[in-house]
Amino acid sequence: MTDETLPQSASPVAALARRQFLRATAVGAAGLAAWSVTSSARGATVGTAARGRGPAAQIVPFGTGWLFGPATTGSDQPGFDDSGLQSVTLPHTVTALSWQEWDPSTWEKEWVYRKTFDAPASASTMRVFVDFAAAMTQSSLTLNGHAVGGRTGGYLPFSAEITDYLKPQGNVLAVTLDSRFNIDVPPDRPAPQASDSVDFWQPGGIYREAWLRAVPQVFLADVFAKPVNVLDAAKRQVDVSVTIDAAVVPKGAAQVDITLNDGARVVSSTSVPVTISATGQTTVTGTLTGGGLSGVTLWDIDNPKLYTVTATLRLGGAPVHDYVVRTGFRDAVFQLDGFYLNGRKVKLFGVNRHQFFPFAGGAMPARVQRKDAAILRDELNCVMVRCSHYPQSEDFYDACDEVGLLAWEEIPGWGYMGDSAWQSAAYRDVGDMVVRDRNHPSIIVWGAMPNESRENVSLYTATNKLAHSLDDSRATGGDDFDRTDTAYEFDVFSFHDYSSQTGPDGKKEPTLQPPTDAAGKPYLVCEAVGTLSGPSIYYRRIDTQDVQQGQATAHARVHDIAYSDDRYCGLLAWSGYDYPSGAGANLYNGVKYTGVVDLFRIPKPGAAIYQAQVDPKVRPVIQPAFYWDFGSTSPVTSLSSAMICSNADRLEVYVGGSHYATVTPDTADYGHLPYPPSFVDFSSVDSSGLPELRIDGYLGSAMVLSRSFSSDPSADSLTLAADDAQLFADGADATRVVFRAVDKYGAPRPYVSGQVQLSITGPATLIGENPFDFAATGGAGAVWIRTRSGQTGTVVVQASHPTLGSAAAPITVVAPALGAPEQNYATWFGQVPSAPAAAVTAPARVNPLAGHGG
Repeated sequence: MTDETLPQSASPVAALARRQFLRATAVGAAGLAAWSVTSSARGATVGTAARGRGPAAQIVPFGTGWLFGPATTGSDQPGFDDSGLQSVTLPHTVTALSWQEWDPSTWEKEWVYRKTFDAPASASTMRVFVDFAAAMTQSSLTLNGHAVGGRTGGYLPFSAEITDYLKPQGNVLAVTLDSRFNIDVPPDRPAPQASDSVDFWQPGGIYREAWLRAVPQVFLADVFAKPVNVLDAAKRQVDVSVTIDAAVVPKGAAQVDITLNDGARVVSSTSVPVTISATGQTTVTGTLTGGGLSGVTLWDIDNPKLYTVTATLRLGGAPVHDYVVRTGFRDAVFQLDGFYLNGRKVKLFGVNRHQFFPFAGGAMPARVQRKDAAILRDELNCVMVRCSHYPQSEDFYDACDEVGLLAWEEIPGWGYMGDSAWQSAAYRDVGDMVVRDRNHPSIIVWGAMPNESRENVSLYTATNKLAHSLDDSRATGGDDFDRTDTAYEFDVFSFHDYSSQTGPDGKKEPTLQPPTDAAGKPYLVCEAVGTLSGPSIYYRRIDTQDVQQGQATAHARVHDIAYSDDRYCGLLAWSGYDYPSGAGANLYNGVKYTGVVDLFRIPKPGAAIYQAQVDPKVRPVIQPAFYWDFGSTSPVTSLSSAMICSNADRLEVYVGGSHYATVTPDTADYGHLPYPPSFVDFSSVDSSGLPELRIDGYLGSAMVLSRSFSSDPSADSLTLAADDAQLFADGADATRVVFRAVDKYGAPRPYVSGQVQLSITGPATLIGENPFDFAATGGAGAVWIRTRSGQTGTVVVQASHPTLGSAAAPITVVAPALGAPEQNYATWFGQVPSAPAAAVTAPARVNPLAGHGG
């Protein structure tokens, strides 16, 4: 930072004195020691990055101690009377939410978040930033009455330097948040457009994490570790781009040391000299080579091996600051004959994901975000997810890296192309997104156009070039409905295919267009099925068995077609999870029921075809896409053919203890799927005796799995289970608690009514509805349990139902580990090339406010 960048509202005398002192400490070796924050200091300072996932700076979690309420005149000033505001913890949504019927009028207002805090002990010699992972939608920050920055746009991080206005004690930070819809930024749009013109609700709030960060006067602002020549062991290397941000020009030699580590083992290292002749940013590149790289393990979907790269800045020989990122060695290539991972053809089998949750909107912490990735990879066997239609929590991408789930990440947008200012914001979002997430090996496509926004040659030429200039190691993509588009700018032709035909039963069934496009690009179906080409307009547990099973057959059909031709790189179905929305005709009580998993993250019968697509040597599966139920609402006998999804060679089916049928996979209709479903006709079963069902699965002559199902509801019970047995008392940590009606064998029982009464004891808060109406969800639901800051102990969640009985789940809450949350503490800024198209105005930086106080 230079004196010329001093905001005009600063006190010249105070700011000058501060800077003169900082510069005095920076010029000599004694001064260097005062603001050296490297990994060697970890463990000695509370708040340092103990896990090493970001700069080894002093990081203070900034989620607690906020006061919140409607913004009014003067609410951003330190003298404002905030005694009437509500005490909240981040992440936070501005209004209470149910799991359905969200009302945008409750959040589309202006709000204020205020926090009073003391500066960290080291701040007198450091540069201090406040970092926000995201806030919806337009943020303006003031510290002690001085404007220090902000951001317009709700899905990417922003950072503001507060060094000049920070006091030792009693600082007041105010975030004024405009959560109205008609802000000219993607995916929103100016009046008279309404918020339901976008197919997902966007509840306001600082709905991701925040931190206070103290760094040296010269620090590492960004590190990009790019493996190259991955498949050639002799030529394999890592090109490491390091950005240094200098507020002063230090005396003495500067260099960056770079190491690649596998745990504690150093695989390769190098040093790069740095010339810092002026304040501002300098970028240098070091190359890691050597024999150690020949033996690295490649990152793969079944073995997602991760390495760490550490860059350490040295001034005058002394270590000043370091920055650690993770990377994976993998080669991801789209070709006309399919997608290749590490030289091996892999069919991209997956779904789309929205980030919103019941009761909390997007305001869920890392643990809950990560669980979504585990569900997709481990329960649904997806190898890829499209993160529709905006950059999602980095915690989610961290989890994708760890579980081997490939990801498509895209900028915000939905069905609209705005004016030049709107397009400039879309261009900026591409740069922000790529810089934030280019170290994630799981991400293989940058979605560099707003979703379904039609052709714009000028903008897309610019965004495509920008993405490649910041990261040339990944393909770009953008969705298109026009297969005759010869001007398609991106690397992968990504098609939304909602084609349908009339099936033999007279119902609509999805199909796919041939895998060709006029641009001659590799072909990926990035949306299909949903409720646009499927047999129903929503798939709920309260619907008939025929409707619920119809979702499974629809998804099986399109994936079978995608597997039938190598020219389909794969198919990402719509959608993975149900989501709240106000757009379109396929709504029920404000929810789009397109997901194979519901809002509560519980798989539906439609998910059965995904659950079976796994090698039986890894996990044998028998998963009916129906309920063994003879109740009056929709008995199993009403199905013309019952679908059993399995990876077994054959199934032996027993009804009432007697052998009923031997069935094998339906290779005639689904023969291209790795594991086709089987079908059984139960229409002739005599239900009067409430017979049981048993299904035995065989590989060759060996039985590998047997499952039983009861049709007698008199033995049904209520189950209750928490995803995690231990949480941290940081005030934000949370876990899901699932409850559902099951038969005596643990299989789900549908069409259950009555209220589930919940209670909680111990240091946690229930996020959800209590009592919970089982009739509205078909007998399955969930709430989340969130800890209270600083309060440890045992939490017991209890649930009871009038006829199903009661159940309980204990959760232990322990003190959080010293150090920062597991996050990537970049300042999220870097140089962005100017857009080549005159119609698109590019910002000078990805985030001009980061590091310079705006």
